[in-house]
Amino acid sequence: MADRVRSTPSTARYGLTDDRAAAHLSAAGWWGEAGPAPDRETSMVALSRSPDPDLALLALDRIRTADTGGWPALDRAIATDRGLRGRLLAVFGGSSALADFVIARSGEWRRLLTDRRHSVADYPAVLLESVDAGEDGVARRTGADAVRTLRAAYRGLLLEIAADDLGHLVEPGLPVPTYAQTTGRLTALAEAAMRAALAVAAAAAGDARDGCRLTVIAMGKCGGHELNYVSDVDVLFVGDGDLEVATRMASTMIRVAGQSCFEVDAALRPEGKAGPLVRTLDGHAAYFDRWARTWEFQALLKARPVAGDAALGEGYLDVVRPLVWAAADRDNFVDDVRAMRRRVEDHVPTDLLDRELKLGRGGLRDVEFAVQLLQLVHGRNDESLRRRSTVDTLAALGEGGYVGRTDSAEMGESYRFLRLVEHRLQLQRLRRTHLFPQAGDTDELRWLARAAGIRPDRGKAEGEVLQAEFQRHLRRIRRLHEKLFYRPLLEAVARVPGEALRLSAEAAEARLAALGYAAPDGALRHIEALTAGMSRRAAIQRALLPALLEMLAETPDPDGGLLAYRRVSEALASTEWYLRVLRDEAAVVERLATLLGTAKLVPDLIVRAPEVLRLLSDPEQLAGRDTAEVATSLRQAVNRQAYLGNAVAAARSLRRHELLRVAAADLLGFMDVLTVCHALSSVWVAVLQATLAAVDRAESVSAGGRRARIAVIGMGRLGGGELGYGSDADVLFVCEPVEGVSDADAVKYAGRVAQSVRKQLGAPSQDPPLQVDVDLRPEGRQGSLVRTLESYRAYYEQWAQVWEAQALLRALPIAGDEDLGARFIEMIDPIRYPEGGLDAARVREIRRIKARVDTERLPRGADPATHMKLGRGGLADVEWTLQLLALRHAHEVPSLRTTSTVDGLRAAVAAGLVAEADAAALREAWLLATHARNAATVVRGKVSDQLPAAGRELVAVAAVLRPDADPGEFVDSYRRTLRRSRGVVERLFYEG
Repeated sequence: MADRVRSTPSTARYGLTDDRAAAHLSAAGWWGEAGPAPDRETSMVALSRSPDPDLALLALDRIRTADTGGWPALDRAIATDRGLRGRLLAVFGGSSALADFVIARSGEWRRLLTDRRHSVADYPAVLLESVDAGEDGVARRTGADAVRTLRAAYRGLLLEIAADDLGHLVEPGLPVPTYAQTTGRLTALAEAAMRAALAVAAAAAGDARDGCRLTVIAMGKCGGHELNYVSDVDVLFVGDGDLEVATRMASTMIRVAGQSCFEVDAALRPEGKAGPLVRTLDGHAAYFDRWARTWEFQALLKARPVAGDAALGEGYLDVVRPLVWAAADRDNFVDDVRAMRRRVEDHVPTDLLDRELKLGRGGLRDVEFAVQLLQLVHGRNDESLRRRSTVDTLAALGEGGYVGRTDSAEMGESYRFLRLVEHRLQLQRLRRTHLFPQAGDTDELRWLARAAGIRPDRGKAEGEVLQAEFQRHLRRIRRLHEKLFYRPLLEAVARVPGEALRLSAEAAEARLAALGYAAPDGALRHIEALTAGMSRRAAIQRALLPALLEMLAETPDPDGGLLAYRRVSEALASTEWYLRVLRDEAAVVERLATLLGTAKLVPDLIVRAPEVLRLLSDPEQLAGRDTAEVATSLRQAVNRQAYLGNAVAAARSLRRHELLRVAAADLLGFMDVLTVCHALSSVWVAVLQATLAAVDRAESVSAGGRRARIAVIGMGRLGGGELGYGSDADVLFVCEPVEGVSDADAVKYAGRVAQSVRKQLGAPSQDPPLQVDVDLRPEGRQGSLVRTLESYRAYYEQWAQVWEAQALLRALPIAGDEDLGARFIEMIDPIRYPEGGLDAARVREIRRIKARVDTERLPRGADPATHMKLGRGGLADVEWTLQLLALRHAHEVPSLRTTSTVDGLRAAVAAGLVAEADAAALREAWLLATHARNAATVVRGKVSDQLPAAGRELVAVAAVLRPDADPGEFVDSYRRTLRRSRGVVERLFYEG
């Protein structure tokens, strides 16, 4: 018995480690009690050579069970067709994604039969046929149908390419395609796919397509005939005629190709994603002639037309070819290319640098940058170097003597090795990846080694051999890259000393000091950082800075403004339109200088909401946007987000945009103080409305349905529509149970909603805080966060104190259930507008509370004469005076029933309660203190209630409020205004 057990063959002999292997093989008829079936030995040996025999066998079992009727034919083909056997088993063991594709489509395996494969020349016809395109190049299939059929046809041809690429691993006698053949076929397939997608786009455009011409220019690896299995395809578009139609066609082509085949990336076009998708030939020529940066000419090395109007494509090449080969004449050209490579490498996490095939040290980019730099420098006069393929160009550099033959051969070999590894990694799951497996991942290394054709060697397992080879090629490439990329000859090319064009350092510092910069040496460092090199950005900065320095010198803080400008410029370096707007719009750079040299709040907001810069050129756009429209846009944007976190993030983002827009208009004098407060309040209300709705939706899902109607009542400055930049949102939450829900359950539900609203909006952020303050609720911090309407009624009727009635004077429904909010207001009206007004005891109580606030809440060390909120004649004085009038007289003067301070003063005058001169004094003081408080917050970048005593901050605040006044005169004027206000307050509040 023991002899029989020992003599029974094991599936492990064929590289199979899965416990189910024998069962799968037996079910397929490949395995019996004595081992492999006599006529299946060849198939078993082939299976053992697959990159992953277990994965290949599992795929065979899946296809057998999925297509029982077709299995006998496939089984016979595997046994008799050597080519199919090698290709199919290699794909099944090398790509789970392609295996899934074959298994899901009955009979798909037949395309791998030796006599059934397509040639490269067939690709366009196959893919055009898949979308039913006619001779006119217009598809008959459109929409989802076209995407579905194109996807299947593309994936089928990709399967054929991969099968040919891998087949020799399983059947050694099969042809071994070269690197160029495989990448050439992948590129041809991509071109055919873009033509088919363009045919679908042409159909979508209808007859309008006749009014335009469009050509697709391939860039990058597609342009160089070097595509990967999974890669974005870089393109740009050139149009003629109706560019709107051409743009629609280009967009449709991108979408169709992306949904069916691969991502199409048009970010290499002029101005990147900020630029138009389609430009005319003249538009491209003008851009490249004037504004293109060095890397853009580098990218054009591989440009070629691949779809659309061929004549237009050739016309494009006629325009850009001369520019490409003149690029090395540009100032600082070599340094630009080197800096670009360093930036690319700097973006790779340190722990991945030695595993990144593409961007890491010794990776593919090291080869490509070195080759392209040599090519651009020497190709100006040697047309033999004007090639698109990296390996072809490298060979030509070696042949021409620009690179040693050995260096050329070694770098070419290593480049092809890394591309092979890259292809195998991407084939596994048809995902874009460039990351080599970790050293300890033995299973992944073994699979990758076998897929790359690497076998055990001298006692080392396949994975160990692969890892050693990988490291050897990385070291070789890095060594050759540094040798070729940084050679002294190239460093000297096209370099023009810039010192002769600038002042000496000493003269520049003297000039900056004369302009008013307190630290000219520091300012000079900022200037040098902004203008270093000869990039497009640096060139524009050099043109802008002379004027900008003069403009900043006119602001309260030139040094701070220049530092802020540098920070903004560096943060927006990748924002293509940023410098273009400054260069082309004189008003923008002038207003930006004013903002940066005045307010610390502005730079961080600009970095996070740069789109507002575009509005600086048009005061009407900057200041004239309707607040209702803003609020509607904000709510709609938030409502589009299904996930609560995204909804709140959208609300914060739009608030940030509006905060910067309003602050800019305010600082530049395009908005008066009341408009500023109204705009800020409107944004806050919209944020609360949108956030409450989003939280309520999320909570109702979690609770199995909405349990309560909720209304948010604005209090204080929020209720009055008088918020400043740093104001909290004072609110009350009121709820009402829905039908069938108890009060207790409704309050619990609403409490969770209210707490979530506060938590979501109050979470730490780089933006100014969004604090929802509920301290004005009944019983203050000890009271319930949310009450029902009846609970509020019971409390106010039995326990309300006079200060609570005073606080309710500014109550206004701002969010949530409108009917509930209206009934809350109806309920509190008798409390805040008491019949008969206030008796003498209550008047004394209010005066006592006000006196206590004046003495206890004023911060220690604060100057009562210049504290804008609690100081003498300041905001609190004016507001308490008006509120006392409302408590005493609003029951008989309906016009006093307003939450607005300014409207209340106007109503008091009309009712004869306040003399017009007194009301004017109060109004002037209130507006001045509000404006000064806003200005101080924006200038300092944090909430501030104290007028600055001296220094640049005082200068900045004074410049915002009185642009032509001396800071000392401004302070004197402020004090006079508030003294007059205090005199009126003492008569009306304390004596009246």
